[in-house]
Amino acid sequence: MKTRGVWLACVALSGSVLFGQTRKLSPKELPSSAFKLIAIKVTGNKQYTEDQIVRETGLQVGQTAREDDFKTAGRLLGETGAFTDVLYSFQYSTQGTKLEFQVTEADKFVPARFDNFVWFSDKELMEQLQKRVPLFSGKLPLAGSLVDQVSDVLQAMLLEKNIPGRVNYLRSAHQDGPIEAFVYKIEGPNVRIRQVAFSGAAPSELEVLQTAAKHMRGREYSRSTTSIQAEKDLLPIYLERGYLQAAFHDPEATVAEQNEDEVLVDVDIAVDPGRQYAVSDVQVTGATVFPPAKLRERIRLAPGQPANVTKLNQDIEDIQRLYKTQGYMEASVKANPELDDAQGTVKYAMQVHEGAVYKMGDLDIMGLDSRTTARLVESWKLTGNDPYDSSYLKQFLDSTLQDIDKMGSWKATTHESLNEREKTVDVVIRFDPTN
Repeated sequence: MKTRGVWLACVALSGSVLFGQTRKLSPKELPSSAFKLIAIKVTGNKQYTEDQIVRETGLQVGQTAREDDFKTAGRLLGETGAFTDVLYSFQYSTQGTKLEFQVTEADKFVPARFDNFVWFSDKELMEQLQKRVPLFSGKLPLAGSLVDQVSDVLQAMLLEKNIPGRVNYLRSAHQDGPIEAFVYKIEGPNVRIRQVAFSGAAPSELEVLQTAAKHMRGREYSRSTTSIQAEKDLLPIYLERGYLQAAFHDPEATVAEQNEDEVLVDVDIAVDPGRQYAVSDVQVTGATVFPPAKLRERIRLAPGQPANVTKLNQDIEDIQRLYKTQGYMEASVKANPELDDAQGTVKYAMQVHEGAVYKMGDLDIMGLDSRTTARLVESWKLTGNDPYDSSYLKQFLDSTLQDIDKMGSWKATTHESLNEREKTVDVVIRFDPTN
């Protein structure tokens, strides 16, 4: 018997009963009392307790059980996916049977997340799942029946509350990456956001948060989507004010109104702003093409001011654009923050990596007649001997569109392609009529 190609069941019959010091009896000759379970032991467990594993087997001390029951119990453990190996042994005596499971737990477990179970609190979900699925601890193995056991219990919980809908789950992962979580969702009910609150937010940030969250109201509620929106739209509010370690907790939704057509929920996105940091210093290293002092002038953070991360990121992008005007297409700037919690300050060490110089490669103009195309190619000033200037493309288009708009209305799309081997930039410009 195998699960995931590595599951094993092993039976060891030891300590056969001796009667009258004359001969050993086979299991068929043992008295019925010998088949009463008097002890169940588990070894090799780390994440799970012995009680959890025994509950999953369905066996109990005091019941009558035989070898087929032990095989079934071992198979059930193996099929959960929580174990890569399950071995068992048992020992008969006139007092009863002692059973032992030796397990090897799976290497990787990922969180279980509950996306729109708005009728249940997280505490209630955890309590009910741990009560009904012995091996559930908030995390699940990547394969096996345990994932489906959780789904079945969630479905039963819906039925018990007469909640329409079907429980489904998805394996959550970044593109081409490993599974990071199992996300459970109720399909069917139309659950929408009525109001959004921010517990933990100071009055000075609350109004700005409410304004930024206006677009959430009326939308379908999904914990995962709302978390992403909070990171994208709300976290910058704190980063702009120097709260460098601010974090939002998972959204909590409660049912506010409910009818046959929809369910309206109020959502609380609790925030932990942490400490506010002021800038103590900004230093630039690694720059040779431009003087470090010149690059420092482009960074608007000043000592004593709140550490505005949004502004800093904009300034970094500005410096990278500056390098691209000289052909340094892969230039990068990394801001390394050095936090001083005692003083509430941060020092930024800006490390510049300039990279190689790229020259002008091929120019391809598409969508126009051959005569106009030849004229535009002729007017393009960058040659293969020139470092590529990323700002030139916009200048060229500004003047070109004024010229060709005399022939109608046109839309231009562009693409810059880096040839890393030749260290050149190929440019494609496509013109499409807009009427």
